[in-house]
Amino acid sequence: MDRLTEMEAFATVVDQGGFTDAARKMGISKSAVSKHVSSLETRLGARLLNRTTRRVSPTEIGLLYYDRARRVLNDAGEADSIVTAMHSAPSGLLRISVATDFGVNHLSPILGSFLRAYPDITVNMVLSNRYVELVSEGFDMAVRIGEAEDSALRVQKVAGTTMRMVAAPSYLESFGRPDRIDDLNEHKLLHYSNDSSGNMWTLTAPSGEKRQIRTAGWLTVNDGQSLLNAAISGLGIAYLPSFLFADAMREGAVEDAMPDLPQETLGIHAAYPPGRCTQPKVRAFIDFLVESFADRDEDW
Repeated sequence: MDRLTEMEAFATVVDQGGFTDAARKMGISKSAVSKHVSSLETRLGARLLNRTTRRVSPTEIGLLYYDRARRVLNDAGEADSIVTAMHSAPSGLLRISVATDFGVNHLSPILGSFLRAYPDITVNMVLSNRYVELVSEGFDMAVRIGEAEDSALRVQKVAGTTMRMVAAPSYLESFGRPDRIDDLNEHKLLHYSNDSSGNMWTLTAPSGEKRQIRTAGWLTVNDGQSLLNAAISGLGIAYLPSFLFADAMREGAVEDAMPDLPQETLGIHAAYPPGRCTQPKVRAFIDFLVESFADRDEDW
C-alpha cells in the first residue's frame, strides 16, 4: 500500500478519535481505513493504536510516530499547494501600500494597463507615507522608497531615483545660490514633516564626507508634491526625489540648487512577506513594475 496513504489514515484516526469519523473525513470506507492502519503497523512491526469498544487512542510509540507523520503530511500538502499556486493564473484582491508621492505620480497612471492585463485581479492601493506592517495590517506588498530596512521581508528593486535640492530660478535670483553646505543656514528651506529624522538633511560633500544639516524650515509639510509646488513658487529650497521634480526641471520651473554636490541615490523597492512561494498576483505586479520602469534611469 502507499506509505503516505497509510500515514494519512493513521493520523486521521488519531485526529478524529476513531475509525468511523476518520473514514468520513477521508471519504473512504471504515474497513479501508482499518486496512491502511493495519498495514502500517505490520510494516513497522509495532502497535500504534490502542483499540477498545469505546475509544481509539495512540500508544506511546504511536504518539511519537504521529508527531513525525503529521509533519510529513503537512509538508506534502504544502508541496502540492506550491505547485498548484505556481501554475494558477494570477487572481484575487491585491492590497498594496505605496508611498504617496510615488503612487500619485507614477503608479496611478499605469494601473489601468496592469488591470487590463490581469482582469482576474482587483487592486486596493493605499497611499500613505506611514511605515505599515504588511502581515499584521493585511497588505500583500508595499512599494517603498529608500533603504530596505525590514530584514523579515523579501525585497526586489524595481527602479531607482536620486535626491537633489531644487529651487525656482526666481528664488535663486533673489537669494543667491548656496556654494557650500554651510551656506544653507542662510537660506529658506522647505522641509518634509514625515521625515523620521526631523528637519534634517543628510548630504554628501564634494569630498565624500556625509554631512547632516539641521536648520529651521520656512515651510514644513507632509506631502512631497506640496513641497515641489512651494519650490516652484519661489518659497525656498526643497530636497526631493527626482521622480517628483524631473518634469518641473525639464520645463525650467526648478533648478538644481547645488549641482556640484554628489547625488544621493535611493532604490524604489517592492517588499512582500517571505515564503516558499510568492503569490502569483504579487509576482505578476512586481514583474509589471520592473517592466514598466525598465527604461527609466535614476534621473527620472
